[in-house]
Amino acid sequence: MSMEQTPQINGLVGRIAASFRPYLKQVVVVGLLIFVTAGLGVVNPLLIREIFDSGLFPEGGPDLNLIWTLAGVMIGITVLTGMIGIIQTLLTNQVGQKVMRDLRDRLYQHLQSLSIRFFTGTRTGEIQSRVANDVGGVQNVVTSTITDIVSNIVILISTVAAMSILSWKLTLVAIAIVPLFAVLTKVVGTRRRAVSALVQKATAEMTAITEETLSISGIMLSKLFGQQNQEIERFHYQNQQLSDLVVRRQMTGQTFWAMMQTFFSVSPIIIYVLAAYMISGIGRDGISPGTIIAFTTLQTRLYFPIGTLLRVSVELQSSLALFERIFAYLDIKPEISDSPDAIEIKPEQVAGAIKFENVRVNYTAVGDGPARPDSSQSREPFWALDGVDFEIKPGQLAAIVGPSGAGKTTVSYLIPRLYDTTEGRVLIDGTDVRKIQLASLAGMIGYVSQESYLFHASIRSNLMYSKPDATQEEMEAAAKAAYIHDRIMEFSDGYDTIVGERGYRMSGGERQRLSIARVVLHQPKLLILDEATSALDSASERYVQAALQPLMKGRTTIAIAHRLSTIMAADVIFILDHGKIVERGTHAQLIAKHGLYSMLYQEQFDGGNIECRFEDGVVFSDGKMVFTEDQRLASAR
Repeated sequence: MSMEQTPQINGLVGRIAASFRPYLKQVVVVGLLIFVTAGLGVVNPLLIREIFDSGLFPEGGPDLNLIWTLAGVMIGITVLTGMIGIIQTLLTNQVGQKVMRDLRDRLYQHLQSLSIRFFTGTRTGEIQSRVANDVGGVQNVVTSTITDIVSNIVILISTVAAMSILSWKLTLVAIAIVPLFAVLTKVVGTRRRAVSALVQKATAEMTAITEETLSISGIMLSKLFGQQNQEIERFHYQNQQLSDLVVRRQMTGQTFWAMMQTFFSVSPIIIYVLAAYMISGIGRDGISPGTIIAFTTLQTRLYFPIGTLLRVSVELQSSLALFERIFAYLDIKPEISDSPDAIEIKPEQVAGAIKFENVRVNYTAVGDGPARPDSSQSREPFWALDGVDFEIKPGQLAAIVGPSGAGKTTVSYLIPRLYDTTEGRVLIDGTDVRKIQLASLAGMIGYVSQESYLFHASIRSNLMYSKPDATQEEMEAAAKAAYIHDRIMEFSDGYDTIVGERGYRMSGGERQRLSIARVVLHQPKLLILDEATSALDSASERYVQAALQPLMKGRTTIAIAHRLSTIMAADVIFILDHGKIVERGTHAQLIAKHGLYSMLYQEQFDGGNIECRFEDGVVFSDGKMVFTEDQRLASAR
């Protein structure tokens, strides 16, 4: 182990030990019980010497009264030790499971505090593996390993002390080779730790593959493209990698363990030989048969904790790799959190004015926002939004339109602080959203995206996710407002119908209307519609648009749309392109400008027969120049 690794490991062990601090009283009780059982453990071997020397082979023949007395004491000590051991095991497991519970809670709570950026850059299976496999892998450490270490150390010390009382010379012989085993154990443990890290990495990869390919979306994709065999082969390859690594981990140091067990098995023979020489006159220590029997009994008691400690040391080294992975997640600092001076704003206090002031979002900068796919190869900043300014008045319907990748969804993510701006400010009623508590933002904003997510639970549970204390009447009113109540009642279980994984038991339009009903129940003051109807057919779109009308009434609404038919009646329309607002105005004003909006409108409503292209900052339509980039930017001013 290098000098650089030592402080790191010491810090890791310190953090593990800190997990037991809330349960210090129980730990102290367990420690006292360990000392009691260790002390009682050396009594019986010493009594064995008295039975042999004073009870079985004294001058004048066996002393049956003494033998019965000592036998009774030994039986009593054995029973007492067993009873204390049961209590010790109970307390140890209780403390260990509480530490495990706290560790899982901390990890899950911390993951909930991380920004969207973390989850867009990390596979779900990897996260699941950290929470389940890694935390589960350290269970033995926190429930038994630590007490095993303390227990065996105490047993070791007490046994060496008892052996020294019997014969210090034989004791030196018995423990002479132990330091060599300790050094070898350290080497084996370091190798085991490295292999364990690879095992956990392979396990995480297996979990990720399983989560991705056995979800309803993954299964459908593999079947539609005929990729089942390829997925089976990919799983088999990773499964084989994992199996090989587990075998490698199990075999690491097995030769060493075999050598150690062999030594422990023959060591009593060595003591018998040395004792024979001592009895025959070499040294003339006057060692009695009872002493030899008691010593070899204690020797077995000595080597058992030594073997256990050495093996536990290796297992602990392996577990450190798991703790490193767990603490690596716990050490990720949340990029978005409440500032110390964040204020609480109740929904009824919100008027609904939204303002963007010179907002810029750099995806390659350190901070919130999804990582650009090629950011590792490029040092050039990628501005998803570049100097965006606009203002929406309370109660207005504002639409954001533009080509794919223009930055529309990024705008919608900044208002509820799913991401933070790199530069500039986003304000609600004149207050920077970074100065508003996240819980308050969640209470005042409703968000409907094109992909409505439903839990694998009942319709009732999915609706009540936005308002846990909602009554049946409130749920039905929300469902009726979203034009989904009648469809729900067609199911045999009504509101208790299980929607299936991601809601696949329902059609796209039904899932979307259920999602809208959930937002209606939430009663937000600000509403964000991110391509809420783009994935639907015409019939479903009409239903959803009808459901959205009462939801938008009296609320400030931002609608992001590709289908311009859905936002023609907007109070104001902002046209985004390459992260900049290039046009703004009402539908009629924008059509009259003959700019990008007009071109997009004609393309959609003329059946897509108009050929449009961008070339050297100039927009061409049907082969004719429509306007230049400078003209587009000027139209926004």
